[in-house]
Amino acid sequence: MADNLPLHSLSAPELEAFGERAEELGLRIEVGTRGADAANLKDYLSLAKRLRSPLLRIVIAQHGHDLTTTEAIAVLRPHREAFQAAEIILAIENHERYTTDELITIVTELGTDWVGICLDTVNSFGALEGPGVVVDKLAPFTVNIHVKDFVVRRAEHMMGFTVEGTPVGQGQLDVPWLVGKLGGTGRDISAIIELWTPPGTTIEATVQKEAEWAEASVRYLRSLMIGPELDAGRSAQT
Repeated sequence: MADNLPLHSLSAPELEAFGERAEELGLRIEVGTRGADAANLKDYLSLAKRLRSPLLRIVIAQHGHDLTTTEAIAVLRPHREAFQAAEIILAIENHERYTTDELITIVTELGTDWVGICLDTVNSFGALEGPGVVVDKLAPFTVNIHVKDFVVRRAEHMMGFTVEGTPVGQGQLDVPWLVGKLGGTGRDISAIIELWTPPGTTIEATVQKEAEWAEASVRYLRSLMIGPELDAGRSAQT
């Protein structure tokens, strides 16, 4: 649950019902937010504890003001004891505002005992870094990954390129390499499928496309992680 569906906007009864329903379904919730100010971090750490989230994913770049690496370190450091006491990892997502070297500086300065990286496979294009660079550099610090596949196409007018999402396994991301690379770190890394689905002509068409992409992506990623035979048996049972 990230900043596109902000949990702090839910009432106490809604949060309670949400947590109970997730538990009934056997789902683990991972909490996310945008913004590194103290009040927001305090609120979302409380939400993460309440919903038993093992991490708090954060985008530290804020609308209107992007923290420098020095500012980010200074703003986040006072929260170390609270996160350690809660046994929750602060997972900083790579975004186009920060290079991998800047992110590594932030994590290592704060301490890898309570801070890690939420690695998105496409976001860093905005910092002129592709998945090869991002994964190689950030893998040792990664605690959560957003598996986002993509294609890069030349624009129809030939003046530039567009980066567009695809279902996982149908784009230019080398997903088997990604799984192997991060699977060899020895860390317990959760994988979240994130889709950049181009809008359809209507809301209904867009929702249908999103559902089809999600199903295809889950099927493909699961086949890499547990094998197609086991996946077929699991699907039959459900």
